Parts: sequence; structure tokens; C-alpha cells
Amino acid sequence: MEKRYQVFVSSTYEDLRVERQEVMQALLELDCIPSGMELFPAADDDQWTLIKRVIDDCDYYIVIIAGRYGSLGSEGISFTQMEYAYAISKQKPVMAFLHGDPGKIQADRTDPENRARLDAFREQARKKVCRNWTTPQELGSVVSRSVVKVIKDRPA
Repeated sequence: MEKRYQVFVSSTYEDLRVERQEVMQALLELDCIPSGMELFPAADDDQWTLIKRVIDDCDYYIVIIAGRYGSLGSEGISFTQMEYAYAISKQKPVMAFLHGDPGKIQADRTDPENRARLDAFREQARKKVCRNWTTPQELGSVVSRSVVKVIKDRPA
């Protein structure tokens, strides 16, 4: 039986619903098992404990970064950035997908008060495997190609 890889998908949520759907579809078409916050069950664990456990169980980690920094955890860092740092600390193969033209993101899908934090997070993400995208369809396509390559180069 061929192995099915589990992939954690991290991003802000409300502003990237359509993009996340494209990524989930791309992963399913590759016979991967997507994991992300919208798939989490109701549980007694606190949110961060559950997130770490799910990342631990995944073979690969994807982060999608667009116009929002995201909800802040207790240390003043977004959950998305905390997930990213945790995946790296666990030596998960990490793939980052950054919006290629953040200046053209609709205002209601941005987070101006956290712009400096978002920019710093984007720079941090550029240090790993990183691809740009501007449309949900393009994101699905670059995710597909990147996942195929990382599975070939770093099979779990």
C-alpha cells in the first residue's frame, strides 16, 4: 500500500477561506491528508496543545501568508507564526506560500495595525522553501508542485 502523507496547513482563516479550500483540494488530489484548524475536533485540550499534537502527527507543514498577521497567542505572536516556529523546531519539512503582491490585497483582508509583524514574519518565511502566489488557483497549483517535489526530495 502506498503511503499517504499528512500535511498541516497553517494560515489566518477568515481572509483565506477560498485559498485554503484550493490548498485542501490540491492536497487531496495528491492523496495527502490535509490537517488544519477547521478540521480540529472539539477537545478538552487547550488550543495550543492540540495544535502542537496535530503538527507532531503530520509529515509536512505548509504556511500561507497574505495580508493578515493573525490572532495573537499569550506571547504576543500570532498562532500562525507560532505554528511555523514549532514545525521548524520539530524539523518538519516546511513550505511557505507568500502572496506575491501584498499591496493589491483588498483592505478588508489586511491587518494594518500588525503590518510590521507581518512583514517580519514574511522575511522569516523566505528563509525556507518559499513560493509566491496571487490567486487562489495559482496557490493550489504552486502547492501541488511544491508538495510533489518535497515528497520526492524528503520522503517522510
